[in-house]
Order: sequence, then structure tokens, then C-alpha cells
Amino acid sequence: MTQTWLEALSRQINIDVDYMNPAFTLSLLPVIPQDMTSNQGYVHEEMCHPDNEKLFRAVVEEYRGQGWLAIYTRMVALMCKANIDNIKGRVLVQTLPTGAYDTEKTLESARAYAREFEKVSISKDRFCIKIPSTGPALSACPILLTEGIRTLATAVFSVHQAIAASQAGCLYISPYYNDISSHKDLALWPKSADPALLHPFSSRLIQILETYKRLYEETGKEQPFVKHAGFLSPQEAMAAGEIGCHSATLPHYVLRELAKLPYDSSQQPGEGIPKPVHPYIDAAPTPLRLQEIAKLDPLAAQTWNGKLASADIDYLADQGTLLDKANDEDPETKRRLHEALEHFTMLERQSQTKIEDAMKAV
Repeated sequence: MTQTWLEALSRQINIDVDYMNPAFTLSLLPVIPQDMTSNQGYVHEEMCHPDNEKLFRAVVEEYRGQGWLAIYTRMVALMCKANIDNIKGRVLVQTLPTGAYDTEKTLESARAYAREFEKVSISKDRFCIKIPSTGPALSACPILLTEGIRTLATAVFSVHQAIAASQAGCLYISPYYNDISSHKDLALWPKSADPALLHPFSSRLIQILETYKRLYEETGKEQPFVKHAGFLSPQEAMAAGEIGCHSATLPHYVLRELAKLPYDSSQQPGEGIPKPVHPYIDAAPTPLRLQEIAKLDPLAAQTWNGKLASADIDYLADQGTLLDKANDEDPETKRRLHEALEHFTMLERQSQTKIEDAMKAV
């Protein structure tokens, strides 16, 4: 029986379903996703799904005296609960983007999720909190770690953000292949049949992986696992396998395509290797055909001197001041981070409006 691209990729890296719908997750069988990831967009979509209308009204009725955010957080936990038996690992939810530059608000958001997960019997080893890669937000991660709450640094666009996530004790990071602009306007998307070699973000992705391999070898300290995200095509998902990412966080439209395509290794520009037991112990080197692009950075400013960010800098000192400075000094990171937070803030407010309208109707 011919295997699909999805089955082939699942032998190279972990497959995450970036979608909250249980029926869709089950449709991926025989592939069982490792984790279920989400963001403010997928939360809003699932909260508005007809199958959840009765649940939504019940939560509004029960929590209406606590405000819209309590209702939102409760709904997220219950929607995660509905899908957790369909995956192997963790459900991942994102803190409020409106608090991305406030450590206390980030802590409040993460802890609120943790409380609601506890109420629905999702233990701490079955969830993870996505934290935007700003200085104040990532500064919350070491505090959460002491409370047994694991985190993922999201909206990662640069090596310095990846280093900061390591310093913060994050379990995972999510570098975005494509920026928000490309998702909204496909004319801006650098579409390619060989994205591993030709996509402008591939260089930074390889540099992040090589930095983590080096840090693990030098220090013995666990480094975040790389959950690659921001895909627009099945070719980009396969590129994540070849490059050596540890997971591919895949939206439903890419997963559907991967599940339909018959796999022929002779037609692939490059192939990944079977996933290791541990990604950093005896880690495989960057594929030979990609080693040259690891020395480049098509996204860097013209003034870039060819040197990568230093792991000797404490990016989290003084509430992440140096991380925010580095974010601002890299034009692509600054733009992409701003666009991501702006986009998720818009979606957060859509959910707030829906909930507040429902509260008025009770």
C-alpha cells in the first residue's frame, strides 16, 4: 500500500495538529498527532462552531458573573478536553496577545489556563502554554517553570529569540516559516517546490537548530524542541522534516493535502531521516545540500556582519530589555512580531465581542 506524504513525514518528525476540532483530528488516522496546538484564531473558530453552541451557552450562563475572560478561558479548556484523547501528548494554548509586553498579565493568563485545565482533569504533563517571544512575556517562563507549568516560545523569527527561549527554560519554540502578511496575501508568499533550500526563512531555521545542538553539546542543558509552524504548503512541511525540526505544527488545510499525496522519495528534493529518540543526543548534522545556506541570512539587514546572536547575552535581564532591543534592531523580527501580535489581538477581540454579546442576551 502506497504511503502518503503525511505518513512519510510522521516517520521523520512529530506531527502536531494546529486545529481544535476533534472530528478533523480523528480523520488523520492512521496518523495520530503528537500534540494539538492552537491560537486565538482557532479558538474563535471552534468556539463559533455549531457543535459547540450548547456548550458555549452553558459556560456563559455559569461564568457570566466573572467576566468575558473567565468564559473564554473556560471554553478553551473544555474544547481542549474534547480533543485530548485524540492525540498522544499535550494541548497547547496561547496567552493573551494584549498582555505580550506585560509579565504580570502573561502570568495571569497562563495561570488562569492552568486552573481551568485542572478543573477538567488535564494534568500539567498534558498541556503547555504558548508565550509570545517578547522580553516581558518570556520573563514569565522561568516563574511558570517553578510552578510546574511548561511553556512554548511562539512567534520566533530569529536566533536571538531562540536563545532567549532557551534561557527562559521553554520546552518548545515555534518559528514561523511564513509571516502573517503571506497568510493574508498569497502574492507575498515565497512559494517554492524546494523550500528547504529556497525559502528565505530556511537559513534562520537551520541556524536555530545548529545553535541548540551546539548549546546542548557544550552545556548538557536541555534545549527547547523546535515545533516549526506557519506553513502554507505540503512542500514546506516536508522541508521541516529534511531540515531536522522536531515537530511540524500543521494547519488543517496543509494536513489534508499531505494526507492525499502519494509519497515517492525520488520526487522529493531532499529527505529527512527517521526521528531520533532524543533530538540533541548524537544529533544529525545539517544535510549537506543545506549547509551553505546556514551561513546566509536573506532576511537580515544589509548591515549584517555575518555573525549570529551570542548565547553569552542574558536576554531576560531586566524584564527582557535586551531581548526587546534585539527584536527592534532586526527589521524582519520587529515587523513579523508586530504583525503576529496585531493579528492575534484582533482575533482575541472578536472572541471578546462574541462573549460579551452573549452575556447581554442571558
